[in-house]
Amino acid sequence: METPSHHYFIIPPTQRRVKLNIPYSLRPNGNPGDYDFTVNLVLSESLRSLYLDVMSANRTLTGFHDLGLAPSLLSAIDKLKFTEPTPIQRRSIPVGLDGKDLIAIAQTGTGKTLAFGLPMLQRLAQLKGRGLVILPTRELALQVNEAFHSVGRAFGLRTAVLIGGAPEGPQKKALEKNPRIVIATPGRLVDFLENRHINLGDMKILVLDEADRMLDMGFAPQINKILRAIPKDRQTMLFSATIPPEIMEMAHQHMKIPITIEIAPSGTAAEKVEQEVFFIEREAKSQLLEVLLKECRGPVLVFTRTKHGARKLTRLLKNFGHSVAEIHSDRTLGQRRDALEGFKVGKYRVLVATDIAARGIDVVGIQLVVNYDLPTNTSDYVHRIGRTARAGMSGRAVSFATMDQRNDVRDIERLIRTGLSVRSVPTLPFDRTPRKQMPVQTEGQSKSQSSSQPFGRAPRRFPPGRGRRR
Repeated sequence: METPSHHYFIIPPTQRRVKLNIPYSLRPNGNPGDYDFTVNLVLSESLRSLYLDVMSANRTLTGFHDLGLAPSLLSAIDKLKFTEPTPIQRRSIPVGLDGKDLIAIAQTGTGKTLAFGLPMLQRLAQLKGRGLVILPTRELALQVNEAFHSVGRAFGLRTAVLIGGAPEGPQKKALEKNPRIVIATPGRLVDFLENRHINLGDMKILVLDEADRMLDMGFAPQINKILRAIPKDRQTMLFSATIPPEIMEMAHQHMKIPITIEIAPSGTAAEKVEQEVFFIEREAKSQLLEVLLKECRGPVLVFTRTKHGARKLTRLLKNFGHSVAEIHSDRTLGQRRDALEGFKVGKYRVLVATDIAARGIDVVGIQLVVNYDLPTNTSDYVHRIGRTARAGMSGRAVSFATMDQRNDVRDIERLIRTGLSVRSVPTLPFDRTPRKQMPVQTEGQSKSQSSSQPFGRAPRRFPPGRGRRR
């Protein structure tokens, strides 16, 4: 690996946040390389200058072998048949290995778990102390634990998973075995802290995964309590799909000059996803879903807004003869694991879920995602459709909207910076007369045309000024 070039930048004393565009002339050989060096930094009040290492940018990194990982980790990665790091892994792993604080912004399905997991494993082998990973949901915690063991099993890695909805006894016993890594949801971890079942005084590395989702779920008080219980002398890595102001405020208060890596702008949808919307009456949604399920032969993930809606739709699909499971907050941990595992192995072709499954659930090969109900939070749209087109595959995302949800569709289009393809509703089983066809985006329409005139921005087609309905 090349020797870094060192450059010293003077920062105006009034600036608290600065964006440095490193000129090509300061880079080794004056070459831009395969990525630019734009660094976002959150500065403390007393900091007036920054010493920045600019690594060589005149060559493209290939494979995991150029990232600075130890041979034992490389061997484990090779056994898992991982050959090329994803963009978030390529950019985050070297920063994590250097022990620097990190804010990483990338859409779901991009390999964020290994992006923080590999640096954590390697640094813990060199340090005394432990690592802590905080995540929003039980399913995501179990998935991350599985990923850690897939890499660290050969080294005798011990972990403890602290999640709600599961008995506390086994989790307490896991803590008694002195695990090197604790993986937890905020609520259960705070419970253990308050009851003195765990001491966070030796945590050297902290990861906040899906940080924006945790804030959306109202976990900010628990996260702040956890941050107060962890030593300030630590490495913090924060991973998020979006970057709301609350995230930057958290970074300013609890991180040390974090390096920001943004693989895709906040709100960017997964690549290779064909995005469509049907405008349909609420009572006809189930019929349209049945038509789509007959067209699609692969796994289908259906999102509803409420757990009551998920239960009702699951019963209906079972009556239609589909193999279907449901996952929402009213299901026990065992039921949710059975539903998810059954969906992965093909026991269930259809999985009906609330937004509990919209983040981080790693199921490769989902052919179709259906937003049976539009999400309550517009940003959840990106995470829902991110369940398809994972690992470089293509996929399809279909949304059902009623005519009074035009503003919701407009908000989604603004978030993803493009228009949704409006599809005409086909004739449904109980239609007595043919349906009036709505305009459909032609196949030859260019991406720029689609982006400049999305459905929600057609100003004269519908009455303006309607507020959002929830």
